[in-house]
Amino acid sequence: MSMLDIWLGILQGFRVTALVTLYGLIFAIPFGLVFGVAQYLTTGPARLVVTAIIEFWRSSAVIILLFVFYYALPVVGLMFSAMTVSAMVLGLNIGGYASQAVRAGLQSLDRGQKEAGQALGLSRPTILLLIELPQALVTMSPTFINQIIQLVKATSLVSLVTLTDMTFRAKEISQIEYDPVPIYLSLLLAYFVVCYPIALLGRLVESRVGPAREISGGL
Repeated sequence: MSMLDIWLGILQGFRVTALVTLYGLIFAIPFGLVFGVAQYLTTGPARLVVTAIIEFWRSSAVIILLFVFYYALPVVGLMFSAMTVSAMVLGLNIGGYASQAVRAGLQSLDRGQKEAGQALGLSRPTILLLIELPQALVTMSPTFINQIIQLVKATSLVSLVTLTDMTFRAKEISQIEYDPVPIYLSLLLAYFVVCYPIALLGRLVESRVGPAREISGGL
């Protein structure tokens, strides 16, 4: 099998890789925003609960979570498709890391801005939505893009729950050809080709965010 044939075979799984990434973001973005803001605002027992949920998804091994949700939950009558399990597990794992970026971004803002909003008679939710969160999201955007890269790379695990992604296709070809070196080198290159443009976007955003961060910090 030629290198072109290997490449075409691996790229047959790109659609699944892309779908898991996109669906994973549907879980990751709301989770990261909601729990990051919740950890920023809450105190006492409520903050402990929020932190525990974040740490469960952030600190648990993704491969074990995939196995538990796909293979173990049906034993107790809960069944999800492989796509749903993969998107949920990978998305919430990445969302756990994103939540910490949200919390840190909010905590890094000058307290004077919140105090100015309070002096104007704005409510706490209004200050959060109109003053704090927009500024924090600007500074957090490079971190979010890095998390997207991590999500794309993590999709290489979903073949363990029968999804036919690029890694699954590479395994299939390897079992036929019995020559894993060029096959997995091609797979490595395929993930690089997918992730590198996202990394370039991250650098571009970071170059734009830097001046914005300096301006907001000087206000």
